[in-house]
Amino acid sequence: MSRLGTIARRSFLIGSTAILGGVAFGYYWYRQPGENPLLAGLGEGEAALTPYVLIDQDGVTLITPRADKGQGAYSIQAALIAEELDVDLARVRVDPGVPSATYYNTALSGESVPFRSTDHGFSAELTRGVADGVMKLMGLQLTGGSSTVPDQYKKLRIAGAVARETLKKAASEETGIAVGDLTTGDGAVILPDGKRLSYEQLASRAAKTDPVLRVHLRPPSEWRYIGKAMQRIDIAAKSTGTQIYGIDLAIEGMVHATVKRNPRQNAGMNGYDASEAEAMAGVRRIVPVSGGVGIVADNSWIAFQAADKIRFEWAEADYPPEMSEHWQSLSDSFSEAHQDSRMLDNGDLEAALSGEVLEAEYRAPYLAHAPLEPMNAIVRVTDERVDVWTGTQIPRFVQENVAKTTGHAAKDVHVHVQMMGGSFGHRLEDDYVRQTAEIALALKGTPVKMTYSREEDFAHDYVRQIAMGRMRGAVKDGGVDAYDLSIAMPSIITSQMGRQGLSLPGPDATIYAAAWDQPYLIPNYRMTAYRAKPLAPISSWRSVGASTNAFFHEGFLNELIRAAGADPLEERLRLIGHEPSRKTLEAVGEMASWGGELAPGKGRGVAFSLSFGVPTAEIVEVTDTGKGIRIDKVWVAAEVGKVLDPVNFENLVQGGVVFGLGHAMNCEITYSDGAAEQTNYHAYEGMRLYQCPQIFVRGLENGEKVRGIGEPPVPPAAPALADAIFAATGTRLREMPFNKFVDFV
Repeated sequence: MSRLGTIARRSFLIGSTAILGGVAFGYYWYRQPGENPLLAGLGEGEAALTPYVLIDQDGVTLITPRADKGQGAYSIQAALIAEELDVDLARVRVDPGVPSATYYNTALSGESVPFRSTDHGFSAELTRGVADGVMKLMGLQLTGGSSTVPDQYKKLRIAGAVARETLKKAASEETGIAVGDLTTGDGAVILPDGKRLSYEQLASRAAKTDPVLRVHLRPPSEWRYIGKAMQRIDIAAKSTGTQIYGIDLAIEGMVHATVKRNPRQNAGMNGYDASEAEAMAGVRRIVPVSGGVGIVADNSWIAFQAADKIRFEWAEADYPPEMSEHWQSLSDSFSEAHQDSRMLDNGDLEAALSGEVLEAEYRAPYLAHAPLEPMNAIVRVTDERVDVWTGTQIPRFVQENVAKTTGHAAKDVHVHVQMMGGSFGHRLEDDYVRQTAEIALALKGTPVKMTYSREEDFAHDYVRQIAMGRMRGAVKDGGVDAYDLSIAMPSIITSQMGRQGLSLPGPDATIYAAAWDQPYLIPNYRMTAYRAKPLAPISSWRSVGASTNAFFHEGFLNELIRAAGADPLEERLRLIGHEPSRKTLEAVGEMASWGGELAPGKGRGVAFSLSFGVPTAEIVEVTDTGKGIRIDKVWVAAEVGKVLDPVNFENLVQGGVVFGLGHAMNCEITYSDGAAEQTNYHAYEGMRLYQCPQIFVRGLENGEKVRGIGEPPVPPAAPALADAIFAATGTRLREMPFNKFVDFV
């Protein structure tokens, strides 16, 4: 049977607007009609892009407002619309659209409320609804938190279905044939005699037709795209080297620039001498920017060289200059004065820990985002408007902040979002765009292309949080009986949102993410989050708090399980109290044939993490070669409710595993004299190609909600690898990166 999507007028608006012979369809989740974000400034003969679907005389354009940073977001959004609209993905245009509150993210509320993702009770859902309302009022257009698929899964299908049914109604009005006798296919309404009326032909008529507000969403048996292997819309360009990223873009008349800022994050400049740089051939101008200077030149390379010729007097940072002080600050945070929250406190922990107790301390370092494409932007400032071309996950923040920088109204700042060559959370920041705007303001009318050098990109990355875990536990009758987990880290949200002028009321959910809400039924179980004072400025890094907390939680759980003499997989299955999570553990065990005999020198480790609503289980197999650890195989099972594209799903999971393993093996950012010591990839080496294991993936579809998969494979990787190394060597790893203690081959 078809699934019926009913849209009530008092809670939803489906817009249909005629623009110069075109018709646009959009889906809004607003109690009051929202403005079409793309109607302003249309010239004669131009077609309007409306929230999600535009049909004009030149064809169909699908609006995909969630940013694509390599994860295939544009493709999956387009496929969701095309599934219901009956268009061929190879024959439509795709555009990320403009910054607009219309595109606020409806899926971020799940991670912002103090309820487990497995809790679907009245209070939990009501609170999520309130949080969603806040995000709607903020117009929070943001890509992150593995939220693209859960946010867009239903709304884009409805948008496509409304457009389809309205076009059928328009065809009925034009031909006199009953709507029930009409079908659609490949961008056309099909009449009973087989005649086809293209959507382009029907656009003008549809613009004058009242939209159809009750639509049937097609059942899975009729799907052409969803659930099937798709060819991503960017695959040809990326395979032939013709994909244009922000760093590739060129605007007529533009100049090149870079910036040089205090290597101590967020610290200022007391003075500088640029005379040697100014004398260089090709250098056009030195422009002061916040915290440093911008160097304008004929090309980026000259700008980079000139930047190194400038002598600076830098101010001191407002955080401790040396790493030992950062770790000491975390250690000092395990006190009542720093307690941020205690979301979990079951049983009588103190009584359970009155006997023999196992204790440990775990550490996770700062990490860089280090995407392949360094930060870049093009900005052109005139008296009338500002144009910004850049890859960003926060286009509305970019729009507002550039407006503040240049003195324009936000509506006069036009952000043209570009494809990104990676991000991992780095492009949730916009300081690089603000700096470009400062330079462009000094060169009014001239487009300025600013590009960070790789060294500047490392120096001014807002890194992943440093974190420390302290654990106590006890075993009883061959199983885990008590677990007391305390985690200290600075507040990610306070640091990140503070740069946007926003504050965080109450506890920071990222400090206890993937630690308090794991679905284990341990009899005596407590988790306490401690907020350390601000240290180096930090930001969201792929899987955010879960990236450190799963290592702490699962690493020590493996210690307890082995201390009890239990099997790491079987004991987890005994403790798990959530059926979809249980099935992921069962699946990964089946995939790896867990429990069989291993050859000498081999070891296996298992870890589980529920993050972003996605239960994910991983098994890692390693070999102690005598010269170092070789990672041989990894098995992953993840529960996402619905696998929309099995090929892209597998790729995202494999990429997440490589990302998690590589950083656990080799990576850290350390500070000396307030500056990051790692300045390029030579000092920040992830997993090498020859070190990459075979990775086997299975996506499960037992969950109640559709979830995203970009981040959940990362958190279990480190603890599974640590336990595999313990099984092979007897060496217990409690601090990342692991290459401090073992070698990898």
